[in-house]
Amino acid sequence: MKTVLISGAGVAGCALAYWLGRNGFAPTVVERAPGVRPGGQAVDIRGVALDVVERMGLLGRVRGAATRMRGMSVLDADGHEVHRSTEATFSSGRLDSGDVELLREDLVGMLEQLALGEAEFIYGDRVTALSQDERGVLADFEHGPARAFDLVVGADGLHSAVRGLVFGPEGEQAYHLGMHLAIFSAENFLGLDDWQLWQRDGDAGYGIYPVRGNSELRVTFGFASGPLDPGARDPEALKRQIAERMGALRWERPRLLEALWSAPDFYSDAMAQIRLDRWSRGRVVLLGDAGYCASPLSGQGTSVALVGAYELADALGRAGGEHGAAFARYEARLRPFVGLNQALATENPGGPASEESVGRAKNAFALRG
Repeated sequence: MKTVLISGAGVAGCALAYWLGRNGFAPTVVERAPGVRPGGQAVDIRGVALDVVERMGLLGRVRGAATRMRGMSVLDADGHEVHRSTEATFSSGRLDSGDVELLREDLVGMLEQLALGEAEFIYGDRVTALSQDERGVLADFEHGPARAFDLVVGADGLHSAVRGLVFGPEGEQAYHLGMHLAIFSAENFLGLDDWQLWQRDGDAGYGIYPVRGNSELRVTFGFASGPLDPGARDPEALKRQIAERMGALRWERPRLLEALWSAPDFYSDAMAQIRLDRWSRGRVVLLGDAGYCASPLSGQGTSVALVGAYELADALGRAGGEHGAAFARYEARLRPFVGLNQALATENPGGPASEESVGRAKNAFALRG
C-alpha cells in the first residue's frame, strides 16, 4: 500500500485524505495547528463540488449547516441604506440556487471526521525539509522524527511550505490582486437577523453577517493594498494596520474596532492567486490553494479544492499509484476548470463576477466514476 504525506488539514487536505483512503492508499496528514482551525469566513460549495460532497455522503449534513440569509443591505459610509436585496447576497449569490454557503470551520470539521477513518492525523507539527529519489520522499518535521513516504502532497494553502521547499520562493508564483482582507468573529452587537450588511467607502469596506443562530458575527474588512512584507504577518502588527484602515470609516467605528482587538480568531492576508506552469515535481504534487489559489475574491476556492482532491485521488487510483501518469492526468483535466474559476476574481474588480460567469465556472468539470 503506497504511503502519501499530505501537508495541511484544511478543506483540500482532509478531502484528499478521505478519497486516497478509499482508493487504497495510506495517507498521513500533518497540520501545524493543534487541531481544526476555528473561525474563518463562510464558504460556498457550488456546482460540481456539490457532487463531490454527495459522493462523500455529506450533502445532508452540509445543507443542514448552511447559513440562512434572507438578504442584504448595502450602506454608505455613515450607515445609511442605499440598496437592499432579498434575492441575492454578495457572499453566496442567488438565494434560490442549489448552492450551499456554510462556515469553513464547520465544513473542515465534517471532512476531518470523515477522513479520520481513512488516514493518520498529526497535529502541532510541520514539514521542514523534503528530499526525494526514485524510491520515495524523505520528510523532516519540526518536532517528529523524519519519515519516508511514496508521495507528498502540498495542501497547505496560499503560503504553502511544501511549495516553497520544492518549487521555490513564493514571490515568483503569487499574483497579487491589489487587495488585503481581514476576517474575525464578534458578538452580534448589531442585532442582525439572518441579514448581511455591506459597506464601502473609497478603497475600503465591510461585509458583515450573522452566524450560529444569529448569536455571532463574521466581519470581513477589505482594503486596497499591494503585497505585504512577509515579516508583517505578525498578528499584532497586522491588527494595527487593519485598525488604522478601519478607523477611516465612520459607521460603527468604535464597536468594530473593539471587536477587532478582542477577536479570538483574527485572520488577515493579501488577496493573491498562485499561478504555476506545473503542479508537480517528481513525487511531490500541489493541491488547492497551494497550487492554484483562486483567492476569496473568486468565491470558488473551496469548490475548486474539493474537486481537485477528488480528481487527484481518482487519477492516482486509476494509475495504480504510478505518480507520473497520475499527476499529468490530474493537471490536464483540472487546469481548464481552475482557469475559469481564477478568472472570476478579476472579472469585476471591486465587485462580484456575473451570475453567468459563476454558473459557467462552477459546472465546468465532470467527475468520473
